[in-house]
Amino acid sequence: MTDVAARVRTLCLALPEVEEKVSHGAPAFFAKKQFAQVWADGHHDNRFPHLWCAAPPGAQAELIASSDRFFRPPYVGHRGWIGMRLDGKVEWDEVAEVLQDGYRTVAPARLVALLDA
Repeated sequence: MTDVAARVRTLCLALPEVEEKVSHGAPAFFAKKQFAQVWADGHHDNRFPHLWCAAPPGAQAELIASSDRFFRPPYVGHRGWIGMRLDGKVEWDEVAEVLQDGYRTVAPARLVALLDA
């Protein structure tokens, strides 16, 4: 397990009732539905560590336009998910915000209410 995977795991598991499962060989995080996956060693053409995360409507285009750290991930990008590079100087507070937004996007209302409590 790399430091990147451990940091993402800690952030995800701090959210209410999140479960971790391995999906396609990488850690994935679920709040009833999957909301994030970390590729600590890269994935296909993206050889840098990165995160794929669900995002609210419109967030993908906004984040991609804001920084080259963000990209449209394969397989899930068409659903509005965001890819986030986790190499170089990582702003972990920003990663936590992206993960919380992804969680809110897919989690049932009951779990979102627990997060807000």
